[in-house]
Amino acid sequence: MFDVTPIPAFNDNYIWALSVAGQNQIAVVDPGDATPVENYLRDNNLQLAAILVTHHHHDHTGGIQALCAEYDVPVYGPEDCQFSGISHTLADGATIKLFGHALQVRTIPGHTLDHISYFSAADTPQIFCGDTLFLAGCGRIFEGTPSQMFDAMAYFKSLPDATEIYCTHEYSMANLKFAAAVEPDNTDIEATLSTCYQLREEDKPTLPTSIAQERRINPFLRTDSDTVIRTASDFSGRALNTELDVFTAVREWKNQF
Repeated sequence: MFDVTPIPAFNDNYIWALSVAGQNQIAVVDPGDATPVENYLRDNNLQLAAILVTHHHHDHTGGIQALCAEYDVPVYGPEDCQFSGISHTLADGATIKLFGHALQVRTIPGHTLDHISYFSAADTPQIFCGDTLFLAGCGRIFEGTPSQMFDAMAYFKSLPDATEIYCTHEYSMANLKFAAAVEPDNTDIEATLSTCYQLREEDKPTLPTSIAQERRINPFLRTDSDTVIRTASDFSGRALNTELDVFTAVREWKNQF
């Protein structure tokens, strides 16, 4: 597994720095801003080895040009991407090697049409999923469809429970408050909210989360829960007959929350 360090950027982004023991190199995921990456490299006497991109949004790609002007490194990212700075395009099912570890690429459109994730099937699995799955939440659907995002949730649910989830924003408190509205009697949400509140009070990240935890607290992964079905139906004002209908209603509810 990778050693993963968050590099804070903007108001609530994390640029993930990936490394392995014994090497003075890192790869970074979604560097929307070059300056904090440059500072991290300098302060820790490290070299940049690679850049990984999950999707084209500027807060995930805005620092790449400046970093590539200083470091001659590969930039991995989705094919058919609106961002033009990718040197190594990746299709669904591709595998890349990074510091001796394999990362499996999965296309997960919904937030954007070009969105991909990177999964490491190590002893402790890890996934870098950009703006698709968050702690207790999922990304807004800007370019794709609810069906595409629902399929992405199904992919996440297929991963091992121990999988560490590295998303790119500190949205946990807002997401947990919404999750509590969807499932007011879910004690796991209440406990996670308390833990995350303490972490934020100490100015610490609430991430990574895990697939096991998300199965317990994330309404977008719990569309088969009787409570989620009932409250989503109440929000919609009609009976919801499929999990996709429930997911779509919960996503619209979160948009308005």
